[in-house]
Amino acid sequence: MAPSSPIQYRMMRYPDGAGLNGVWKRTMDPVPVLAEGDVRLRMSHISVDPGMRGWITPKRSYMPPVKPGEVMRAFGVGEVVESRAEGIAAGDWMTGFTGVQSEAALSARSLRRIDTRFASPRDYLSGLGMTGYTAYFGLLDVGQPARGETVVVSAAAGAVGSIVAQIARIRGCTVVGIAGGERKRRFLLDDLKVHEALDYRASPIAEQLAVAAPNGIDVYFDNVGGETLDAALGLINRHGRIVVCGGISQYGDMDAVRGPSNYLQLIAQSARMQGFTMRDYIDRIPEAFMALAQWRASGEILFREHVVRGIERFPEAFDMLFSGANEGKLLIEV
Repeated sequence: MAPSSPIQYRMMRYPDGAGLNGVWKRTMDPVPVLAEGDVRLRMSHISVDPGMRGWITPKRSYMPPVKPGEVMRAFGVGEVVESRAEGIAAGDWMTGFTGVQSEAALSARSLRRIDTRFASPRDYLSGLGMTGYTAYFGLLDVGQPARGETVVVSAAAGAVGSIVAQIARIRGCTVVGIAGGERKRRFLLDDLKVHEALDYRASPIAEQLAVAAPNGIDVYFDNVGGETLDAALGLINRHGRIVVCGGISQYGDMDAVRGPSNYLQLIAQSARMQGFTMRDYIDRIPEAFMALAQWRASGEILFREHVVRGIERFPEAFDMLFSGANEGKLLIEV
């Protein structure tokens, strides 16, 4: 149940060499009076995503950075407790950019109504939300894997990576997943049913990949950047595809991001490396939703969620993203 007094987490300054000290401020401001077309949501769950690190970096990106003093941007899902929007009533459930707050007054036009009879609210932030859609379009539209090809996925035990790995398996590919630690490696093998699973902490990832993908890599789905991206480039096949979804290994110092040293392999192998965001696919969300829902109903795909209870733990949850402590999609239960 949400606290009696609304809680917000605001971004007060952009991170620098001092890290995240002083970046977050907890406030307890009342929810504004609703304007025409607005709804008031009582939040159920808030999504904690690696992309948040880019949202608090004052650099050109796919969306403007959060401004100092603003409520931290985040996806969330919540129940309508008051509405001044036509067609929306108390008791409806909605999702969208809600911010890190326990209650929110938002324009209904910026939100999407969901059916909690079909799936739990948190599923709409996980496999049936932007996380699942990112995996679906990133792999199938950008990566374009064919049956029998070798697909390598970094951060494969994470939110997006775990779904990418399963879709690649469903599509008849040989799937190699990379994760950190033996526990996550076993999850990839035992639960996600990938063909090979590597622990990047165990030994140099380039050496492990050479053994796990003896015929090279056709599609590499990159969530981490750094040396793992370099290793994949070294093994990319002719006309291979590299899907750039994230670069979590580089997010700690956004002013000194290291690019791939093996990029000349893109020339040698006539390969392609392409980034994307979900704004490229907003109009196709129903396609992804239906496919993911059907795979889940048939038992072909599972969603793994790591739930932290209490909005007060947002700073701790944010840190978990970059230490690798979370296992699956990281959510805060408000």
